Amino acid sequence: MVELALDGVTKRYDDAQGTETAVSDFSLTVEDELLVLLGPSGCGKTTTLRMIAGLETVTDGAIRIDGRDVTGLAPSDRSIAMVFQDYGLYTMMSVRENMAYGLKHSTDLSAAEREARVEEMAEMFDIAGLLDRSVTDLSGGQKQRVSLGRAMVREPDVFLLDEPLASLDAKLRSEMRTELQRLQSELDITTVYVTHDQKEAMTMADRIAVLDDGVLQQAGPPDRVYADPTNRFVADFLGTPSMNQLPAVLDRQDSDRYTARFPADDPTVPLAAVPSGVAVAPGTEVVVGIRPEDIDIDAQSPDGPVFEAEVVVTEYQGSDNFVHLLVGGTELTAVSPPTVKPEPGETVRLSVSPSDIYLFDAETGEAITTSGRSVPARERDA
Repeated sequence: MVELALDGVTKRYDDAQGTETAVSDFSLTVEDELLVLLGPSGCGKTTTLRMIAGLETVTDGAIRIDGRDVTGLAPSDRSIAMVFQDYGLYTMMSVRENMAYGLKHSTDLSAAEREARVEEMAEMFDIAGLLDRSVTDLSGGQKQRVSLGRAMVREPDVFLLDEPLASLDAKLRSEMRTELQRLQSELDITTVYVTHDQKEAMTMADRIAVLDDGVLQQAGPPDRVYADPTNRFVADFLGTPSMNQLPAVLDRQDSDRYTARFPADDPTVPLAAVPSGVAVAPGTEVVVGIRPEDIDIDAQSPDGPVFEAEVVVTEYQGSDNFVHLLVGGTELTAVSPPTVKPEPGETVRLSVSPSDIYLFDAETGEAITTSGRSVPARERDA
């Protein structure tokens, strides 16, 4: 078992324009799991990965691998292996030579031991038949397998991957996601994986860590973060289509129940009970969050109140439809079965279960209440 610990890690850049903070006070522990760093371009996820690898210096904070402070060590002294998006293979070498190169220059293994380890890893990555071929003759998927095998053959303590599947087509990416999950599970190695693709993150990760503007927003198992986001950013970033977020004002309905009064005389939507201990006064401006898949169109037995909407356009997706709607002047997106395909201009009836309503502070963006499908609301990993 190998523990990777980041303690208050910060990265600042100084230039003629001033100081820019790329990563701010990042703290997280990873141990024998696949952690995905997720966020939009420029959020600091690759910078964080490069600091773990030793390719970027740490301005403040510390990085420890298995209790050993590696903050100031060179990459070669950290027992890490890293795979990049562009493969990083030596084009003048064969597959065998590429995979053995790191072993030759960073270990005391004999030639026979190096060869045995290369062949064992080649079998695991299903590239044993390619060992004597030039890497220039390989397909994109084969090159990525060689790149992964070359990294893993060194048996590192920590495995780092920087968007390694971005250059592959959709079918190959799907296959490689499954393969990477299998290999990480078999090898039981502490792995940090960077991507901006939420589908990759949700399908591959044991835990995801969502970053925005260099700040860690939330970390936890994918289903937990999806069901119980800590703020509007996390709620919006996870999910396709994105969560509907609607400005509203709260009116009290009874002792622990509220209705959301939308501007422009839109209908009111009853909300789930606000958690005890959370002070939300009537008249408070909030943001109501509704996942598109939680909106029922023309349900025969609606679970919540019913209100009308006008269909703008329907996008056929194969397994379902994305239906774009107008409720008064408010835009909504719903996900419906492929059999439900309303026409533009048609009026439909919508319903949302009160238990599927999210509520966010309009000023800070912090979550007040969530659907918390997987766990009790507010219970999160850190």
